[in-house]
Amino acid sequence: MVTALVNTASGLKLLTRFIWEIFPLVDRELVVWKRFAAEHGMRELADQALASISTKKFHCQGGSVYSLYKGVPARDFVRLVVALQTISDYLDNLCDRAGVTDETAFRQLHLAMTDALDPDAPLHDYYAAYRFKDDGGYLNCLVETCRQEIVKLPSYHLVKTEILRQARLYSELQTYKHLDPMVREQKMLDWIGGHLPRYPEITPWEFAAATGSTLGMFMLCAAAYNPLLTAGQVEKIAAAYFPWINGLHILLDYFIDRAEDRLSGDLNFVSYYNDNQETLMRLTYFGQQARNQAATLPESAFAQTVVSGLFAMYLSDPKTNLPVERTIRDQLLNSAGLYAKFMYALCRLLRKKNIL
Repeated sequence: MVTALVNTASGLKLLTRFIWEIFPLVDRELVVWKRFAAEHGMRELADQALASISTKKFHCQGGSVYSLYKGVPARDFVRLVVALQTISDYLDNLCDRAGVTDETAFRQLHLAMTDALDPDAPLHDYYAAYRFKDDGGYLNCLVETCRQEIVKLPSYHLVKTEILRQARLYSELQTYKHLDPMVREQKMLDWIGGHLPRYPEITPWEFAAATGSTLGMFMLCAAAYNPLLTAGQVEKIAAAYFPWINGLHILLDYFIDRAEDRLSGDLNFVSYYNDNQETLMRLTYFGQQARNQAATLPESAFAQTVVSGLFAMYLSDPKTNLPVERTIRDQLLNSAGLYAKFMYALCRLLRKKNIL
């Protein structure tokens, strides 16, 4: 009970800082990128850039929670998170909403993700195989902004290999998941099959979910601010986030969109579970693993707050008010513990006030 009270108090403090200190910093960065997109480049690319910022702002807000990690300068880190997440969201729009289904084009575009995280690498021509080309320097500027912040991280050399591994997996997922529905599933299974033997506890589509999160990249960047970071700590963070915390993040995201995606025919990893019972069982399992792993990490209270926050943020979404989703939501919250329930109640309140 004492631990729960301490966690609740620290969680409330963190959430307060997150909303009143970090959200305004995110807004400030996004204004800069919106202005850049509006004033540069051809209309088709500018429209996709502006749409990605408008509809996916919450991705930047969520990733920016790592600016509250111990020893991290908030303003600099928000700049990094917003730039990298904006690359991710912009490329998602280019692959999903511009009438293009070309694997080569998608793969070339996503070199921006790995270039952004590797200051020593030469820049690529990201639009070389894409139908539209002139963005007025928007994507290059986002990549360079990430690089400018990464060179400030004293221990980046320790996390670079794992960050680039996760970025490549993320890019491969985005390349395959946006292909024509007639070929994408088999292409994805062929790709996943080469990686899955390392992860015997999860299914192919759970692996795909884990590759779809940027949280592990953000956490590793935050940890790299610590000049005393060790290789052992990096290994623990990598194992905690991939596949568990990353996977929980994206599975919850797909869970709340499941009914919507079923109607629209969009790919949804949670829909591959056999039934609602299996959905509940596997999401519960990922939640347990994520919490167990979080407890082993440096700054474990922060890590546990992140995991509880994932439950709270996603399960407080009004989409979970549908009868089947509500039943699963309530059982997931029961399994997640008092801290997650407390944060869930706060998120519900914040949604009512249109703060979230």
